[in-house]
Amino acid sequence: MVRKLTQLVMLATVLVASPAFADMKIAVLNYQMALLESDAAKRYAVDAEKKFGPQLTKLKSLESSAKGIQDRLVSGGDKMAQPERERLELEFKQKARDFQFQSKELNEAKAVADREMLKQLKPKLDQAVEEVIKKGGFDLVFERGAVIDVKPQYDVTRQVIERMNQLK
Repeated sequence: MVRKLTQLVMLATVLVASPAFADMKIAVLNYQMALLESDAAKRYAVDAEKKFGPQLTKLKSLESSAKGIQDRLVSGGDKMAQPERERLELEFKQKARDFQFQSKELNEAKAVADREMLKQLKPKLDQAVEEVIKKGGFDLVFERGAVIDVKPQYDVTRQVIERMNQLK
């Protein structure tokens, strides 16, 4: 972090000190936002919700059921007969294991789908970035996270999103 900040300060010093850099066109791009705000990424989010929604609903139901059993055990466990309490404890443990297993499976499936989406969209995003940079004649483009503050006229993120949406 300190090294990156030092590099930025040195770069800023060079840019200010050297008249050769006075005519440079500089832009800022929020790469992640450009990807996530594209039409394709929004379609993916809707499709993923449809695809993984039933599994998520099942997980929430399982969690709710386990919580209900846990609440019964906490509130009335000492008043229950030993066999009933043991049965509920066993049922709670089974539901907790099921929840962990299904949650892990869902997370893994979602991660695979996310990686596949990124693999498909990254070339389009890279092409859109390249075209916007070339069209704008920018000499230097910073990632948005590398700058503290930027005037809106230097941010080309929206242009990249629009160009990406035009690409087939």
